[in-house]
Amino acid sequence: MSVISKAASAAAIFYGLSAASAFAQDTQVLPSIGIDSEDRPAGPVSSEILLRDKVAPLQSGTSDTAALIGRLPGGSSFGAGGFSSLPVIRGLESQRLTILVDGVPIDIACTNAMNPPLSYTDPQTIDAISVITGVTPVSMGGDSIGGAISVETLTPRFAKAGKRLLTGELSTFYRSNGDGFGGALSITAASDRLSLSYAGSFTQSDNYKGGGRDGTVRSTEYKKTDHALSLAAQTDIGLFELKGGYHFSPYEGFPNQYMDMTSNKSWYLNGHWKGAFDWGDLDLRAFYRDTDHRMNFLADKGGTATGGMPMNTEVHSAGYTLKGDIMLSNRDTLRLGSEFHHQWLNDYWPAVAGHMMMGPNTYINVNGAKRDRLGTFAEWEAKWTPQLTTLVGVRNDQVWMNTGEVQPYSTSMMNMADAMAATAFNAADRKRHDSNWSATALVRYAPSDQATLELGYARKSRSPGVYERYSWGRGSMSSRMIGWFGDGNGYVGDPTLKPERADTISAAVSLKGAGANGWTLRIAPYYTRVHDYIDVVKLADFTNMMGTPTGFVQLRFANREAELYGVDVSGSLALWQSSSAGTAKLTATASWLRGRNLDDGGSLYHQMPFNATFALEHRLGGWESAVELTVVADKNRVDATRNEPRTDDYALVNLRTGYAWGNYRLGLDVQNLFDKGYDLPLGGMSLGDYKATGDLRPVPGRGRSFNIGLTAKF
Repeated sequence: MSVISKAASAAAIFYGLSAASAFAQDTQVLPSIGIDSEDRPAGPVSSEILLRDKVAPLQSGTSDTAALIGRLPGGSSFGAGGFSSLPVIRGLESQRLTILVDGVPIDIACTNAMNPPLSYTDPQTIDAISVITGVTPVSMGGDSIGGAISVETLTPRFAKAGKRLLTGELSTFYRSNGDGFGGALSITAASDRLSLSYAGSFTQSDNYKGGGRDGTVRSTEYKKTDHALSLAAQTDIGLFELKGGYHFSPYEGFPNQYMDMTSNKSWYLNGHWKGAFDWGDLDLRAFYRDTDHRMNFLADKGGTATGGMPMNTEVHSAGYTLKGDIMLSNRDTLRLGSEFHHQWLNDYWPAVAGHMMMGPNTYINVNGAKRDRLGTFAEWEAKWTPQLTTLVGVRNDQVWMNTGEVQPYSTSMMNMADAMAATAFNAADRKRHDSNWSATALVRYAPSDQATLELGYARKSRSPGVYERYSWGRGSMSSRMIGWFGDGNGYVGDPTLKPERADTISAAVSLKGAGANGWTLRIAPYYTRVHDYIDVVKLADFTNMMGTPTGFVQLRFANREAELYGVDVSGSLALWQSSSAGTAKLTATASWLRGRNLDDGGSLYHQMPFNATFALEHRLGGWESAVELTVVADKNRVDATRNEPRTDDYALVNLRTGYAWGNYRLGLDVQNLFDKGYDLPLGGMSLGDYKATGDLRPVPGRGRSFNIGLTAKF
């Protein structure tokens, strides 16, 4: 489809909506049933909220929700597919974070983590994102040692008493770099008691081009669609909600992996009830999700003309969360809760006909692994004075894991390393039980309207994941299929891994000038010490046919000692405000981070170098514009064990403008205005290019792109 025809189609849709806008009614929005500024504990929680109106100007530039996290101080992401990057908060990546979508956790179903939780969301259809970078209260979840991310979609809307409501939103976008396009529709029909909502989105892109002379970056294409349907009811005994959805991606390239995603199908059903009583509130959720995931080679990596290397994963997840807020007094609130999360995972690689190494048997990588977690917590929030609030909590998570026997492709000499490893794995005791304790203590003190002080301590625990404990292959090929790090190395699991235990101290000082249009400044230092941090030890060098090392290595997951520390800074300064010239302000964020392996003194893998973003924002009537400068320092602290590459510093300029009138908004932006060539510090190695050219380099960043987005509300 040509650019002109895409634009014409979008215009036709918007023309048709102009009449529909006349049916819009006043709407009543319930307080979010997830974690937002109204629903999260009112105590000292360091968080950033990206609401729908703040996300809208950014959605034409990305289909990756995790990329939005990188706009917050302390946030970044591991490079991966076009909508599947892995969020990082203060140096701790996604599997060490609490990530909830509509209050529910989503299990990764892939040896390369190609379908992380946020890949099932779309910036076009989210209502709000809440990110906690500091100490996370125990009531927000367990089995994690870092921050928390909560995404809310399809917030129920109801009509005013005696009224009817029909409302919705339609959006579409186009991106020049990669010829990306897509659209979304959300619609709600409701009375004052019942609400029926639908949200759907579609996005597709070809390979993008790197900046400068980097050329096309192979294996960056993708396509996906999401659908969700929600039925909610307001009753005398509370809010009931039933929500179901379906996600399908027929393909997604991964520039830093040997494999690509050739299919990902997932459906889910969530139930939710929230009631208010004289003594407090009660919140119950139950969920089920089924995921069918396929990997192989897309055209950039040789296609599937010879059968490729099919890798299949199936995951079933189910569970519940029950939380109660008990109002002990005007000062004290007691929160009690229980959670259960069941995960079943099957991972097998079908034999390839006529291929001596990949047959004649099916390679059984994970045989019906089970990971069950039962968590309970108690949390006490006290508002001692209007200026002083404390929050103290304790939590226990019981984790049970086990898996069945495995099988190599064959027991021939070509597969002897895997055959021996399978025999040893099957003979070993694979059942594990962890009892993990966590605790948090936070205090927030506001001596004046212009100053707020926050201090928090956390002791958190996380048990290893299925692939960290149960990946067993020792062959060169089989081990290189394991790992979500994008480095081209091979990974081997260890059933004896211990849970990670992290001690974190986090503080923040927030200052602001007098008046509504003054200045703000927030400085947030932190320190985390992780005992039994799941890192790696080297097993062997991978060599070519001549016995020469290739630069890639085989690694085993192993418990080490680690520390992470840094500081996040953000602020704003109002420049002017007038009826004729509008309003203008300067905003800035900056983050500095250091992660160290205390066993050998080296750097932890994929630690974001110093980075800062400065923006000049202007608003005049319906116009909103911004000029943005992002600077990233050299990445010269790298993990030598994984042969992590260094990257050079760079600076990018982005432009953004948009105009809103009535129920419509038109947005234009230019990313990487000067087409700067640069390497992604957390992008890993460009294995898609390596497969095609034999040249090994870090994944190049996206070059200049002109993006346009259209939105209509009705």
